[in-house]
Amino acid sequence: MLQGKNIILGVSSSIACYKSAYLARALIKKGANVQVVMTKNATQFLTPLTFEQLTGRKCLVDTFDRNFEIKVEHISLAQWADACLIAPASANVLAKMAHGIADDMLTTTVLACDCPKLAAPAMNTRMYENPATRENLETLRRHGFTLVEPEEGFLACGDVGKGKLANEEVILDYLEAVIGAEKDFNGQRVLVTAGPTREALDPVRFLTNHSTGKMGYAIAKAAFLRGAKVTLVTGKTETPKPRFVDVVEVVSARQMYEAVMSRASEQDILIMAAAVADYRPQNIAAEKIKKMDGDSVLPLERTDDILASAGAARRPGQFLCGFSMETEHMLENSRKKLEKKNIDMIVANNLRQEGAGFGVDTNIVTLITKDSEESLPMLSKDEVAMKILDAIAARIKE
Repeated sequence: MLQGKNIILGVSSSIACYKSAYLARALIKKGANVQVVMTKNATQFLTPLTFEQLTGRKCLVDTFDRNFEIKVEHISLAQWADACLIAPASANVLAKMAHGIADDMLTTTVLACDCPKLAAPAMNTRMYENPATRENLETLRRHGFTLVEPEEGFLACGDVGKGKLANEEVILDYLEAVIGAEKDFNGQRVLVTAGPTREALDPVRFLTNHSTGKMGYAIAKAAFLRGAKVTLVTGKTETPKPRFVDVVEVVSARQMYEAVMSRASEQDILIMAAAVADYRPQNIAAEKIKKMDGDSVLPLERTDDILASAGAARRPGQFLCGFSMETEHMLENSRKKLEKKNIDMIVANNLRQEGAGFGVDTNIVTLITKDSEESLPMLSKDEVAMKILDAIAARIKE
C-alpha cells in the first residue's frame, strides 16, 4: 500500500522517539521513501545518524543547514511528500502545529505541507489530558490532521495511564488508510463474510473447517482503504481483525445467515468469502456425549444457503460476489454455482494447489463472471483482495 510513497517522518522530543526508528524501518520495508525531520531536543534522545542509516537520507534538524541534499530535483520537501507523519508528537509540537507556529525545521515543514498530515501523540497522562492539549488536538482535527490515539499503559515517568505512543502497526494502518489506495469505492457500502462457522454437537464439541479468515479480512481491509463503508461478518478466528470496519462476530451458520440477511438490503456490494458449513448436527446434546463401545452415527441436516438467499433477495443494482473452493472440476463447478445462485462473480480456487489453501498468506484464484474468466498467478491475499475489487469496480462501471 505504501510502495513508492514519499513520507516525511517528523520526530519530536519524547522518550518514545526511540520507537520512531522501528517505524522508519517498517516504512522502508513497505517500500516507502522516508525523510526524517527531527526537532533539536529530539536529538538528545536519539541521534540523527540512526535515522540516516535506516533511511539512506540525511536527517534534517536545522532549518538553516545548507549541507543537506533532498534527493528529489527542483521541488521542495513539502511538495515532495505524499504524507507527513509526526510520531511521536509531543505536547509542545502539537501546540505549535495547532496554532501555525513555525520556529524550527519540523514545524516549518509541517506548515508548508498540503499533503495529508498525521500525528501520533506521546506524553505523560496529565499532559495529554490537560484542557490545553485537548483543545489543541481538536484544533488539529478541524485543520484536517488524522490523529492516532495513544495507548494506555506504564509510562516512562512511572505513571500508568493514556499517553504511550501507539504501536507501529497501528500507526501504519492509519497511514495506509489515508494514502494507501485510490478512493474509488467512496460512498459504497460493502458487506464481507469471512472465517469458518462452528456447528455445535454438544457443550464440548463442534464441527468446523480450516478457514482462518485471512482472505475475507484482506478484502474488508482493501475495501475500506478504497473508500467503502465496510461491514465484516466473521466467524471465530485467531486472525487479527482489520481496523476501521464494522465487525459483526458470529459462531454458527445460522447466526451468519441472520447477520447477513438482516443487513443485505442496505449494501451495494456483498462479497461472501466465509467458509460456511453446509451441514450441522440435527440435534445438539445438552450434555457431553459419552464415549461408547462400537461406532456411532451423527445425523446431519442442511444449513441455510446464505449466498443463494442473498441472490434471490437482491435488489436492482446490487453486486454479489461468491467464493468457490474446490478440489476437482473447479471451473465447471464454479460456473454452475454462479448461475444457480444468481450472482455476478465467483472467485474460484483449488485447495490442492500449493499456495491456495487455508491458513497461508497467498492465494491462486480465477475470477469468473457470466462471460469472462481471469486467472491470477499466486499473489499475497492482500494483492488478491485488490484484484477482486478491481474486477468488481470494472463490472460496476460497465
